[in-house]
Amino acid sequence: MDSTIQHRFILLWDRFFPHAELPIVYYYSDTDEGIDRAPPSEQHRCMICDLARVRDGRDLCFGVEGAVCGGAKRYLGFTQELAPNFDYFLSCGIPGKLEGERYKKSPELVRQLVEEAPQFEAPARYIIFKRWDNLAADDRPEVVVFFATPDVLSGLFTLSGFDDADVDAVRVPFAAGCGSIVHHPYLELLSENPRAVLGMMDVSARPCVPARVLSFAVPMPRFERMVANMEESFLITESWAKVQRRIDDDGNELH
Repeated sequence: MDSTIQHRFILLWDRFFPHAELPIVYYYSDTDEGIDRAPPSEQHRCMICDLARVRDGRDLCFGVEGAVCGGAKRYLGFTQELAPNFDYFLSCGIPGKLEGERYKKSPELVRQLVEEAPQFEAPARYIIFKRWDNLAADDRPEVVVFFATPDVLSGLFTLSGFDDADVDAVRVPFAAGCGSIVHHPYLELLSENPRAVLGMMDVSARPCVPARVLSFAVPMPRFERMVANMEESFLITESWAKVQRRIDDDGNELH
């Protein structure tokens, strides 16, 4: 990671988003790089809850054995398999056998969703998560992920489309929490004009983040454009200054 970009963003972030939480990043690697691995478990555990450690400044590595949720294994690209009766699990369930989450009206809709959803295979054995200020010179972050409140999100949303005429420069796909920060943003990374992904709408993952927080995942190419544009964008206007004061107050309350 270019330390100039790393430090410049930290300075600009503190200037325009005072006291707001720094983002985390991830990249794939064929080694765990000596980083703590998410511990395996025989019980279900949402990886979004594990990422609280990363948001606190502790690096974390996931491999196929550490992604203890079957959905996470798929959304991180470590497997293409689905749990048995997934179409019923995501919809109405099976009486006496399987409780359904009721996120889709019918198993048929789930099957259609799965058929049409693009997939990808993890390009390496592990996925490494770090907070932005923990990046080392030889790290190559691929996606930047913010956990942010509405005022911060408004700034990120507007900045992400500052140099783009596309009204859909930000996507909000239906996905699990891990899908909204890894699966969909990583697929965007592979596209010609990567878009940001607003997420953490997954009801099951919501208990792992504060009540007023959503995620905003940005592929690195677009993120670099966002940073380059900060000092000539709306962030220097009085309109943003009014919002900025609320972010500052909110950050003081959170900390």
